[in-house]
Amino acid sequence: MPKRSSKDVPGQGNAKKPKPSGHWAMGLLNTMKDPKYIVKTDDLVTVIKDVYPKAKFHFLVIPKEDISNLKAVTSKHLDLLKHMEKVGGEIAGENKGSNFKIGYHAEPSMIRLHLHVISDDMDSVCLKNKKHWNSFTTDFFVKSEEVIKSLEDNGKVVLPSKEECKKFMETPLKCHKCSVIPKNMPDLKKHILTHLEK
Repeated sequence: MPKRSSKDVPGQGNAKKPKPSGHWAMGLLNTMKDPKYIVKTDDLVTVIKDVYPKAKFHFLVIPKEDISNLKAVTSKHLDLLKHMEKVGGEIAGENKGSNFKIGYHAEPSMIRLHLHVISDDMDSVCLKNKKHWNSFTTDFFVKSEEVIKSLEDNGKVVLPSKEECKKFMETPLKCHKCSVIPKNMPDLKKHILTHLEK
């Protein structure tokens, strides 16, 4: 049997396949242009509804400037981040009766910097697994004010390490409003409803 070279084995060649333009990680750039998701826009940012919301209200504030993520942010972006937080606060204020969290994922999965503005009910059919839950209820979710302070103090945004992010994502499921530790995700989702009924 002839030996296979690394070129014949998927994922082992030197050549990296370019991401197709329709790759899911590029989705934000497409949604920013879709009128049915746009909430508001100004000279610096576009606010969209999250296509797969993880709570009753879930918005993303996205800069028009091409900034890939928080690691690409420098001190010249300080005013932009402050503006993003201000706009996020305005959006939260327009949805009375809900408490909001405003912040960033330490390791985002989507291309283009984006600020999450999410209600803390965490009640959504799109919230399906532990990864979804922990990405908003642990320190994997970095508050906007902490990001801004880090940029002011360090000239860059200091984020949790890969190892810390892994630990956050592996954190056992726990209710974010009380001490209940559910058996699994369906059990947690059922429990969340008891808080919404109060």
